[in-house]
Amino acid sequence: MQTVPVRATPLPSVTHALRAVESLLLSGGQRTARRNAWTAVLEDRRRAEDRVETEHVLAGHVPEAAADRRS
Repeated sequence: MQTVPVRATPLPSVTHALRAVESLLLSGGQRTARRNAWTAVLEDRRRAEDRVETEHVLAGHVPEAAADRRS
C-alpha cells in the first residue's frame, strides 16, 4: 500500500487568493470601504429577512422555518 505524501504547506484557499489580488489592486482605504459596504449589504439582507418574518408572525402566519426553530 502506497502512502500519500503530506504537503508541508497547505494550498491557499480561494478567499486567501482573492485577498492577495485585492491587496495588489486596491489601496488600504479602498479595501476597508469595500468590506464595510459588503458588511452593510449582508446586514440589510438579514434585517429584511427578520422584517418579513415579523410581518408574517404579526399577521398570524408563522413560516415553517421559523416554526421549526421554535420547536
